[in-house]
Amino acid sequence: MSDRRETEEITAPLLDYSSIQTKEGIEDDEDQTLCLKVWIESKKLWKVVGPAIFSRIASYSMFVITQAFAGHLGELELAAMAIASNVVLGFDFGLLLGMASALETLCGQAYGAKKYYMLGVYLQRSWIVLFLCCVVTFPIFIFATPILKLLGQPADVAELCGLVVLCFIPLHFSFALQFPLQRFLQSQIKNQVIAWVNLIAFVVHVLLNWLIVYNFKLGIVGTALILNFSWWVIVLGLFLYTVCGGCPLTWTGFSGEAFSGLWEFLKLSASSGVMLCLENWYYRILIVMTGNLENAKIAVDALSVCMNINGWEMMIPLGFFAGTGVRVANELGAGNGKGAKFAAIVSVTQSIIIGLFFWILIMFFHNELALIFTSSDTVLKAVSKLSILLAFTVLLNSVQPILSGVAVGSGWQSYVAYINLGCYYLLGLPLGCLMGWVFHQGVMGIWAGMIFGGTAIQTLILAIITIRCDWEKEAKKASMHVKKWGDVKHNM
Repeated sequence: MSDRRETEEITAPLLDYSSIQTKEGIEDDEDQTLCLKVWIESKKLWKVVGPAIFSRIASYSMFVITQAFAGHLGELELAAMAIASNVVLGFDFGLLLGMASALETLCGQAYGAKKYYMLGVYLQRSWIVLFLCCVVTFPIFIFATPILKLLGQPADVAELCGLVVLCFIPLHFSFALQFPLQRFLQSQIKNQVIAWVNLIAFVVHVLLNWLIVYNFKLGIVGTALILNFSWWVIVLGLFLYTVCGGCPLTWTGFSGEAFSGLWEFLKLSASSGVMLCLENWYYRILIVMTGNLENAKIAVDALSVCMNINGWEMMIPLGFFAGTGVRVANELGAGNGKGAKFAAIVSVTQSIIIGLFFWILIMFFHNELALIFTSSDTVLKAVSKLSILLAFTVLLNSVQPILSGVAVGSGWQSYVAYINLGCYYLLGLPLGCLMGWVFHQGVMGIWAGMIFGGTAIQTLILAIITIRCDWEKEAKKASMHVKKWGDVKHNM
């Protein structure tokens, strides 16, 4: 017996390798599953993000090209166009873009829940609400010159800017049609259509600027009028695609139902508008504040160059903003809370990686950044000094818009509006004023205070909210939300 036991002990394996291999196999499977999930989610995300980035870069480049043409006409023209496009038109752009983002919540969740018919109704309601908003804000364009003088802008800049703003009136009303159309198509993953239409408009814009500004010498007024025409090319292209059979499931024609439930729709649009316009207006105010410094023209020129570079790069995070909003809304509308959370994580991670790349790029090429806009040595030196703040702004912007996209997809606009108000206007602006004027740091002080006092704190708060979110609860709320809005006509 003893010999048998000894033999069994000797022949028995010291370690159970089969069990270890099984555990390792499970871990490998889990790694492969995670990689596969990331790959699948990335493909879904980039179906929206890729075309969204391209179309946003193309449309924003129209503004950049317009300002670049104005900049080569002279420093006064550059300052006037910078204020007209970045401040006056920027305020208008931010409000209407924000109001249209209500469709990202409603259309995204309805599409995820397969309530296709309601997307066309939501689109028409958004057109009505945004057009009324355009009528209300129309006097700003008429009285732009006295408003800018009241805000402390130099008289010659304010006068020329007022002329440019009057030329932008058709552009103002185009926003009411284009922004809802973009969100309507985007929620159905039809971003390729938006990208192609923007490409056509961009080519038209470049050709017309070269032909009219350089050959016919129409100056700053010519550049402004060309921008109007190019933007309406986008509106016409998207409208014709939508109503001429491009969206058979979601567009069934004009409906009187669009006039029902307008009050509830207006409230959601207003909260969306406040949320995004508070973000969008923040850096517009920076340019206005800079206009009150000594050597205002140089300071405004340098800052507007930085804002244009920032705005250009910002189209990438805004593409992720669009993609995140669509993916989160679709998953919540389908009742998949875990899918919405995973989509948010993948989007934030990829955007941060891209943001780090551009941060490094700006730090290395800070002396060459402004050459596309101006050949003035004074402005080039001023831009080079501001480049470090530009780099950190770009880095923060690789996170903040994506978290805002999560908020839009989840329907948190009203909560985020309060956060933006507190961080940007109760903390960031006062800190910027303190550093700019009390500590005599000029435009660098104003900008630094607004970055680290407002944007950084807001990003941190949104990150905490997103991390602590109960996604299954949000999915249930989204299902109730879709049912509520889908039953509007039955409750009339």
